[in-house]
Amino acid sequence: MSTLYWNANNSAVLIGRSVRHILRSPDQAMTAIFLPVAIMLMFRYVFGGAINTGGTAYIDYVLAGIIAISVTFNSTSTTVGVADDLERGVVERFRSMPMSSVAVLTGHIAGAIVRNALSLAIMIGVGLLIGFSPTAGVGGWLAALGILLVFTVAISWIAAILGLVAGGTESGAGLGMILVFVPYLSSAFVPPSTMPDGLRAFVEIQPVTPVVDSVRALLLGGPVGNSAWLALLWWGGITLVAVPVAGALFRRRSRR
Repeated sequence: MSTLYWNANNSAVLIGRSVRHILRSPDQAMTAIFLPVAIMLMFRYVFGGAINTGGTAYIDYVLAGIIAISVTFNSTSTTVGVADDLERGVVERFRSMPMSSVAVLTGHIAGAIVRNALSLAIMIGVGLLIGFSPTAGVGGWLAALGILLVFTVAISWIAAILGLVAGGTESGAGLGMILVFVPYLSSAFVPPSTMPDGLRAFVEIQPVTPVVDSVRALLLGGPVGNSAWLALLWWGGITLVAVPVAGALFRRRSRR
């Protein structure tokens, strides 16, 4: 019990640190809020009239995809934050204190969840202003948020791994961009049925597509099918692998 309390207490302190970084860092606010909203407005007003989504208003179709993209955009802050802590010697300072090493990564992951929650709230609000019309009840919203939470946690742990293998803050920023483009090759912007056969086959099996499809269906009251379970299996499994990998990498890097 004392070990559990010690880890939880240390994690709470590091979570508070990550949240303060968000409040004091304009570039994180830009990544979390303005960039996803700008992408949503661009696709709504520039490309929306030219894309056929089979009778669904384009803003209703694309919002779930923009949410997935915002999660991967926000993950770059996690990658940079982890790499920066290692480069500036913050981790060595923490190791000199009687604290749990798990708390360092936990703080970054919790900070990522806070950033994404803020981004999601603002995107939903702006989406409602420009025509988004969800029909989900309370259960649909909770299910969609649950899937997004699993997705966010998994992406954040992958981003932490990229920060741990990066050679420094600048290379961390570059590695973080790997995740940014993953949702573009999914059903985020257009139906896979409109794509060439080879690309369509990839889009239909890659793990971001069931997240986008299930969140879209839940918010619009459409048939969810197996997409929700696929999303949970994909990203829950990725998290189960990513957490111990991140822990092992962190212990090895912090000993150097």
